[in-house]
Amino acid sequence: MNIMKQMSAIFAGVVGVTGFMCSMAVAGALATTAAAPAGEAGHAENGTAPKTYQQNSKESPLAPTLLKAPAYNVTVEFDTRAPAKAYSRMIFGGFLEHFDNQIYGGVFEPGSTLSDKEGFRLDVIGAIGELRVPVIRWPGGCFVDSYHWRKGVGKVRQPYDDDRWGVIEPNTFGTHEFVALCRRLDAEPYICQNGLADIREMADWVAYCNATSGSYAEMRRENGHAEPFKVRYWSVGNENSGKEYIERVRDAAVAMKQVDPSIQVTCSGAHGPNARMDPYLFQTAGKQLDLISVHEYWVANYREFHTPDYLTCMMLAEKPEAHFAAAIKSLEEGGARGRIGIAFDEWNLRSWHHPGFSGHQPRKVDYVDPEVIALIKARDKSLEPSLYTMADALFCASFFNACLRHADDVAMANISPLVNTTGPLFVHPKGIVKRTHFHTMWMYANLLEDRVAGASVTANRLTHGAKSVAVVDAVATVDKSGKKWAIALVNRCPSDPVDCFVKVGEKTLEGKFEATVLAGDSPDAYNDIEHPDRVKPEEMMILIKDGIVKLPPHSLMIVRRKAE
Repeated sequence: MNIMKQMSAIFAGVVGVTGFMCSMAVAGALATTAAAPAGEAGHAENGTAPKTYQQNSKESPLAPTLLKAPAYNVTVEFDTRAPAKAYSRMIFGGFLEHFDNQIYGGVFEPGSTLSDKEGFRLDVIGAIGELRVPVIRWPGGCFVDSYHWRKGVGKVRQPYDDDRWGVIEPNTFGTHEFVALCRRLDAEPYICQNGLADIREMADWVAYCNATSGSYAEMRRENGHAEPFKVRYWSVGNENSGKEYIERVRDAAVAMKQVDPSIQVTCSGAHGPNARMDPYLFQTAGKQLDLISVHEYWVANYREFHTPDYLTCMMLAEKPEAHFAAAIKSLEEGGARGRIGIAFDEWNLRSWHHPGFSGHQPRKVDYVDPEVIALIKARDKSLEPSLYTMADALFCASFFNACLRHADDVAMANISPLVNTTGPLFVHPKGIVKRTHFHTMWMYANLLEDRVAGASVTANRLTHGAKSVAVVDAVATVDKSGKKWAIALVNRCPSDPVDCFVKVGEKTLEGKFEATVLAGDSPDAYNDIEHPDRVKPEEMMILIKDGIVKLPPHSLMIVRRKAE
């Protein structure tokens, strides 16, 4: 019996249904019980089991009032005939760049009462640890185009003018500090090379990190680390393109793998709304590459600052799916599909704001110029708490669902950034705030099983002007045994509940299930310093009848069934 047939077997004896209209509507806030810590799902904060609710019960925190029939009805069917596919946990990765306060005043703040003696913010490390981030890309980003790694190692660091972002880079956070951060988080370090640097410089950085003998191994030992760092993932440059760059990728990859044949090498493949990759890249460097980088931010705040409303953001929720499809088509056309995986190593709904600095062209910076000071100050717009609403949370879920559906091709994804600017974790001098999409990441990283099943969704379209998206998005995951599974259901509608009729093979869901729900009291709900828990996951037990799962408006729900 294959895995999905085993999963289907647990529903033996369940009664099928032909109709599924229901008069329950979801209104008001969710229950205020605290979310259970990772590994303790289904238990309230005081250690007692949460109350079980029938989904059409007036007592249910999902239905405090009965108002009207749901505006949408959706069917989600999971295919039990095809085997479930393993997916890479690397899709839950992160990215840190030396921009604004991602590093300094973010993960690294020597002298803070919240930091340890090495300068790492312990509250930040604790929060990132909750996300089980498996890989972190660093140090850029556009920053890397003027970065030279030797200045950031050793006892005497060499500050320099960071002309990409218009600040002075102190270099107190370098290779050793980055690897130490990753090791604390049990995350793989992923280093992005200066794609404009000499190829020898790139190969030497690999030797400094990974060599067991020789001058660079001795240099690393003298700088306080005798054992190799064993950095596995390396990128040749960031968002570069053109014939000269592609040939540099080929030569750099060869030189780097001569130092350490075990490393995996990626390079810039596609960045921006056009996911097409240059065929010359595959012809010239394809044999040397293991991964290829794809970047996109769907709300482009680089120059002009946009504050699109919830529905405008939801109209972008199917864009990641289209982006993956276009990237995969390029891999197929280049004869590289199945051999080279996709590393979507910069992604987010919103890009951060940096007017006046292209990030790609060096410029002379006068640090006391009032215009430069004003441009740098303008970056604070990205820190406005009210930006990060349920739109960010549900877009994040849609992105992960697209990764899971393309598990054969997607080897890695890195939210950009992990900390501050537009990232899921906001860090301030006195603490942290977990933004709405932090909780989405936590749910996906902690509640899903390790294989993804085939699924089809039949849903109405949610419209906004001339655009539309499916009102519900869904994926199902299952463990190796086929007995434990978790279904992620996203209701994008801002105001109406959805009756979601779920079938696993020929069986419908029936019985008691664990559920985790992320919603908030409005689609525009957000967390800030004064109200850090306005939006957070809620744990509960639900009773499902006739296969109908009732989804609150603007919500993510993960329904789980443990092995019996």
